[in-house]
Amino acid sequence: MATRRTYLTRVWNLDNRPHRDQSSLDRLQLHRQNYLIVRKSTNPNNLPTSPGIGNAGVTPNDIDALEAKFRLSFKTSMYTNTDLDLGGFKTFRLWGAYTQQSSWQVFNTRNSSPFRETNYEPELIAAFATGKESGFKLLNLGLTHQSNGRPNPESRSWNRVYAQGGWEWDNTSLLARAWWRVPENILKDDNPDIVHYIGRAEVVARWEPDDRSQAVLVAIRNNLNLNQNIGFVQVDWSLPVALGTAARMHAQFTSGYGESLIDYNHRQNTFGLGFSFREW
Repeated sequence: MATRRTYLTRVWNLDNRPHRDQSSLDRLQLHRQNYLIVRKSTNPNNLPTSPGIGNAGVTPNDIDALEAKFRLSFKTSMYTNTDLDLGGFKTFRLWGAYTQQSSWQVFNTRNSSPFRETNYEPELIAAFATGKESGFKLLNLGLTHQSNGRPNPESRSWNRVYAQGGWEWDNTSLLARAWWRVPENILKDDNPDIVHYIGRAEVVARWEPDDRSQAVLVAIRNNLNLNQNIGFVQVDWSLPVALGTAARMHAQFTSGYGESLIDYNHRQNTFGLGFSFREW
């Protein structure tokens, strides 16, 4: 009987399983969950603003509370060393990753159904695996850029370096990440207070049954400031309702600051329902 591949093992290829086709785009694999949902906000951000120079909003936007949200996220292995022997780590892998998340005012036909926000996030990740079957399995060191590609006053961007640990026990996985923002020239900083709102660390817990028919993910971010504590929580549930062979129903709830970059300093709750794509 084949050993069940756990979530972290599959997503980070911790068992060094050969890919289906090492010479084509089939080498692309899941980074974060890919989904398409329709979601509603309790407090739409119709006047995005920031203390950055030239980033103060002036004219309110005519937006709907109901919109579509989708995310595309993938990565590919750029280099692998399976003979590493360094401080308890057995394997090293260098990943290149890309995530794109969009908020689309698809029902806002009076304004030609515009894209309200799109966030682009390329990453370079050095992954060290311990080879353990349970407990501490993974250490990631990453460099990430995130931006929305827009002109002022709605331009938002930042760069970070981070360290992330990965643990797993049977059907439950845990990823904990802390980051440091790369300093920017104050005259060019679109969002000088972004760390206060987006936070300094996050914890992501995920559970799935043996048959992988569903999955529950809880992500929590926090600024780690005891005097002015601010955070964000997101709950995703891939329901055990198949939509063909490639997707299943997906529900999402978010609460707090930073649901997207343009909303980094805006507090809201959102509720969404749609579908998520299976791993490939």
